Amino acid sequence: MNAPQKREPFAAEGIAAPLRHMVFRRIWLASLLSNLGLLIQAVGAAWAMTQMTSSADKVALVQTALMLPVMFISMPAGAIADMYDRRIVALVSLLVALGGAVTLTVLAWLGLVTPERLLALCFVIGSGMALMGPAWQSSVSEQVPPETLPAAVALNGISYNIARSFGPAIGGVVVAAAGAVAAFAANALLYLPLLAALFLWRRVVEPSRLPREPLNRAIVSGVRYIIHSPSIRIVLIRTLVTGIIGGSISALMPLVARDLLHGGAQTYGIMLGAFGMGAVVGALNIGEIRKRLSGEAAIRSCALTLGAATAAVGLSGEPVLTAAALVVAGAVWMLAVALFNIGVQ
Repeated sequence: MNAPQKREPFAAEGIAAPLRHMVFRRIWLASLLSNLGLLIQAVGAAWAMTQMTSSADKVALVQTALMLPVMFISMPAGAIADMYDRRIVALVSLLVALGGAVTLTVLAWLGLVTPERLLALCFVIGSGMALMGPAWQSSVSEQVPPETLPAAVALNGISYNIARSFGPAIGGVVVAAAGAVAAFAANALLYLPLLAALFLWRRVVEPSRLPREPLNRAIVSGVRYIIHSPSIRIVLIRTLVTGIIGGSISALMPLVARDLLHGGAQTYGIMLGAFGMGAVVGALNIGEIRKRLSGEAAIRSCALTLGAATAAVGLSGEPVLTAAALVVAGAVWMLAVALFNIGVQ
């Protein structure tokens, strides 16, 4: 009885309903551009690493440097978003990421980038975005009325996957045409619209009647809740495993493009774009999958399909077959992650 009631506003208003509200529309479009920039930069960084070293470990570390801050920072970032003005937190986070992007661009332009500097600056950029995530997600309810909130949350997920579909392909073209420094510069420039959108947002803050909770206590409370909730703990462990598998596909894609497909930066971008396109397909079909399969059956099907698709990527030497396998892998990976998120909710 509860699930249909929760979905009614989403069905009644439609997924595009939140875009009628100027604040949400402005920030959503700007965040789409920043996501595009981040993925263009990721292509440039991964390809730059392949030009500096043949080590598979260092190439994979580019993706690790961008995503590792999510694991380390997300929990304190969530507490910070609850304790302080979310708009200010988001602005500061973006400035951190922008600083890393500008520094990387300048060093690349001067020819001073080394593998270690590249990884360090990718970590700085990833840290800024990881710090911003919880503040941005928790502020959506302040930008749209309650009846459009489910659609707004869905749109945020679709935003990243739209960028994931086109960003890597654009990044491949940019790197092939103008080099990695152009990809780094594009990322820095595409942060500016989101900074402007957040700066123009006049957030209405209601003063809290309770004293601000210390950061360490807020984190401990969250960890204690997870430890004493077996169902949440199981879902989070399975999410971690699925996330590592999906992340490994993206992290090793430069080597797949170079060594298995014998292509260049453009091939690499197209392959990542295929994975992202599959993720969009998966996100748009979550409702249909939930109607046809139970949650556990859907997760098991996704896991088996993801394993088969990953094996196909590793064995294929044909770009068309690899791209098709990546579309399937992206779709089932996104379905699994979305189903885990629903389970947590």
